Parts: sequence; C-alpha cells; structure tokens
Amino acid sequence: HSICNMTMDSNSMTMPMSDPNAWATAMNNLGMPPIGITGQQLMPDFDPSLGMMAGITPLNPMMPGLGMVPAPLSQDLPVVKEIIHCKSCTLFPPNPNLPPPATRDRPPGCKTVFVGGLPENATEQLIMEVFGQCGDITAIRKSKKNFCHIRFAEEFTVDKALFLSGYRIRLGSSTDKKDTGRLHVDFAQARDDLYEWECRQRMLAREERHRRKVEEDRLRPPSPPPIVHYSEHECSQLGDKIKDDGKFPEAVRVLLTWLERGEVNRRNANNFYSMIQSSNGHIRRLTSEKSQHEKEVEEAKDKFKTALAGIVGQFEQIVSVFQAASKQKAWDHFSKAQRKNLDMWRKQAEEIRNMHNEQLMGIRREEEMEMSDDDMEDSPDSKDSEDSGVSQAEALKEENDSLRCQLDAYRNEVELLKQEQGKNQPISSEEDTTHSQQLSFLQQALQGMQKQLLKMREELKQREAELEKSLEDKQLLTVLGLWEKQLKACVRLCQRRQGVHYLAGIISTFLHVHPFGASIEYICSYLQRLDTKINTSEVEALLSRLPCTFRQELTGVGASLEKRWNFCGFQGIKST
Repeated sequence: HSICNMTMDSNSMTMPMSDPNAWATAMNNLGMPPIGITGQQLMPDFDPSLGMMAGITPLNPMMPGLGMVPAPLSQDLPVVKEIIHCKSCTLFPPNPNLPPPATRDRPPGCKTVFVGGLPENATEQLIMEVFGQCGDITAIRKSKKNFCHIRFAEEFTVDKALFLSGYRIRLGSSTDKKDTGRLHVDFAQARDDLYEWECRQRMLAREERHRRKVEEDRLRPPSPPPIVHYSEHECSQLGDKIKDDGKFPEAVRVLLTWLERGEVNRRNANNFYSMIQSSNGHIRRLTSEKSQHEKEVEEAKDKFKTALAGIVGQFEQIVSVFQAASKQKAWDHFSKAQRKNLDMWRKQAEEIRNMHNEQLMGIRREEEMEMSDDDMEDSPDSKDSEDSGVSQAEALKEENDSLRCQLDAYRNEVELLKQEQGKNQPISSEEDTTHSQQLSFLQQALQGMQKQLLKMREELKQREAELEKSLEDKQLLTVLGLWEKQLKACVRLCQRRQGVHYLAGIISTFLHVHPFGASIEYICSYLQRLDTKINTSEVEALLSRLPCTFRQELTGVGASLEKRWNFCGFQGIKST
C-alpha cells in the first residue's frame, strides 16, 4: 500500500490508494460513500443504509493519511475514525461505542507524547511513517519494550497524534502477534518542553514589561530641565535673574540646587551671599503682594455683601407685592388660574428670599465670629483656662450670636410691617386685627429673645467664674497629690522596717532552739513556710547586717565543711 495523503475542504476530498476495491469495502462497512482520486464516488449505486454501521452521520473530519487533522466543526457532532492505510502498515479504528481513552493532564508546553502498545517488530522507520504525517518530529526515543516517546516540533501536532490513541496497528498483511498491537497515545512530561515553555513565558513577560514601560514613558509628564553646573558666568547671570521679579522662581530653584550640591567654597562665598541677600529682598515684595491680595479679597467681600443686601431688599419688595395681591380687596378680582399662579409665584419668591437672607446672615455671623476671635486673642486669661471650659464658653458665644442674628431678623420684620401699615391705611377691621396680632406676636417673640439673651449672658458669667474656681481647685489637688505620695512613701518605709524587725525576731527564735546553729538553706526553708516571697539573698543580707545578734561559723572538716549561723544575742548578757 502507498502512503495515504488527504486534503479536505468543504468542496472535495482526494485520496490515492493502490487497492480501490478494498478501500471501497472498508468505507462501505463504515456506511460512507468511497471517494476516488477525482472526488467522485467509486460506487455510484452506494446506499449508506446497507452498511454494517447504519445510523452514523456521513461526517468525515479525519483523513486517511493523517496529513491534516482538522478540528471538529462542532462538539455535538460525532467524530468518525476511519481505516488508515500506510506504506508498511494498516491502522484500524477502535469501536466507536467505547468511551474515549483516558489521558493525563496536559503539561505546560507539551511537545512530547508517549506511545504504548506498539508491535514487537515495530521500528523507528515505522514510527516515523505513522506519526510523521502529524507534523515534524525532532526526536524518537524507542524502548526495548513496546513503547516509545516522540517529540514534535510544534505543540499543536500533539493533538493530531492523540487522535490515533485506540487504533489497532498491523504490519503489512501479517497476522502474527508480534506484528500487531493497540496504540495508546498520551501526553508526556519532558524537561526540554518545560524549559522551552518557561523561556517562552519569560520572553512574553519581558515583552509585556517593555510594552508597559513604553506606555508609562509615553504617559509620564516631561521631566524638568536640567540644572546647569556652577561657573562664574552662570553665577553672574543667575544674580541678574534673581533680581528680576518675573524670573525669580526659576532662578531661586537653581540657587537651591547649587547649595544642595555643595558648590559653595571660600572663593565664591561672596557671590552666594549676594544672591541669598537678593533672595531675601523679595520677602518684602511678596508680603506687600499678599496684603494687596487680601485687601482685594476684603473689598470683593464687602462689594458682594452690599450687592447681596440690595438683592435681598428687592426680594422683600417682591414678596410684599405678592402679599398685597393676596389681600381680599385685590384677590377677589383674579380668576382661579391666576390665583393659582400667584400663590405658586409667592411661595417661590419667599423660598428664594429666605435662602438669600440666610446667606447674608451667615456672612454677618462670620464677621462677628472673626471679631470675637480677635477679642479672645487679645485677652491673655483665655489661654490659661481649661480646654473643656473654653469649648463650653465658645458654644455659649455661638448661641449668643445666633440669638442676636434672629433678634435682628425679627426687628427687620417688625419695621417692614410698620412701614406697610403706614403706607396702606386699614380699610377693614379684619385686616387691623391681623396686623395687631402679628405685631403682638412679634413683640412677644422679641421679649422672649431678649430674656433668653440675658439668661445666656448670666450663664456665660457663671461658667467663667466656675472656670476660675476649677483652676484654683486643680492647683490645690496637685499639692494634695504630692503630700499623699510623700505620706505613702513614709508608710511603705515604716512597713518595710517593721517587716525587717519581725523577720529578725523569727530567725532569733529559730536559732535559739538550735544551739549548734543552722545553715542558710535550713533557715530559709523554715521561713518560706510562713511567707513564700522570702528570698535567700535577702535573709543572708539581713543576718550580715546584725553581727551583734547573729554570727556565722564554719563547722566540719574537709568535704563536710559547712557554714552555719548561730544566735549570739544573749552572750553579752551572760558575760555581764
């Protein structure tokens, strides 16, 4: 048989073969029409329903010669495997009803496949003949047993080789067991594949970093111009630039860089001193510019406040127009739609008037707060008060200011009502009663506000007196705290001395019972039963401090030499 090469497209399929009758019989068994070299059917009267495998869709994605293995058009459509005729062997497809052969996980960059189930008489030439049509092969490692490893040049050819997994292979027309086998193709893990894949990944990472760097360089703002190095010529030019008001910012940056670089030495110290002196001369200019801008801001604020007051006055006139139109003598002459529009316009005008009035009151409140802050800065006593008292006093002052602003607003409304009452003489008694009620209500509100203001002032005075008293109490508490600490120290010292005397008495009693003395460990073991906090070093130090009461003696000979403490407090009494 000759090597089978097949080219498939949507139109035709060509296939050279040496035995057309055998090929037609195999295709008839698969239920597919055999196709000749010209692309026409070899059997014109072919009926697919007569085949042994009826019901298989006549889909042929696999070519006989493995020259091309196109991917399936859809995963829902079954892939039909056909008999493959090669030069020295024949490949028979597996049973389509069996499940697909199992494969391991694909290693990254896999180009090597494991091929098992080869015939015992298979050679490298046969392996090259079968798998060489999948793609270029770079290496074949054949084992003495029936398997080998094949490394391809490209990764996608591995998928074509896996397509042959499950095929039965037969060498020529022999039926010998050594000339047959069932292929098992699977992914293989090779160090060369992993190394090439890692190199490719590193190359892609380098390209990505280069692309990001290019993008960052493109988006990065331009760097500032470089600073020139110091020279006599540049120094003279820089001195002229520093004196110029327009070039001063750029020139002072150059001077700062020179100073940071350490360009100053004994030769050019006078030049740097003159430039620094020129820089210092700009302080007066900058201060004057700042004060001028502050003056302009204040003038703009005053201008805005004056304009806002005029606008608020005009809004008041518009609102008074709507109020006059809402009176009964004029309201009855308007239609229902006109009344509705007038009522809506009046509400809108009142809302806008109130908003602008609050803005004007806020400006006045800020001015009063600034004035109160200046007064507070002038008084030195406020700095010595506590933080809590100061915050309470500030809160009371803010409430006082807000009440004062509300009082001014009520007074303005009363004056407006009085003016309206003077201009428009009362016609009906009902209007008089409403005006009188409004006046009485506003007068009562004014009286209440004045009482509340006086009450707040009294509270403010009381708080200030409490602050002064709290300062005196705090000083007294600090003195009492110092006395208490000294008293505790004295008590602690007395307790320590009493404890020492108590401990000395217990040790004297213990040693009096032991006339031949006792070691320091024996004494401490007895004392620790009474108090676990007693330390051996403290007891030994106490015994050493009292030589008239306790005496240390050495007893024993050689290795049994031992230090013992004896009670000697009664020896002086006995001798007398």
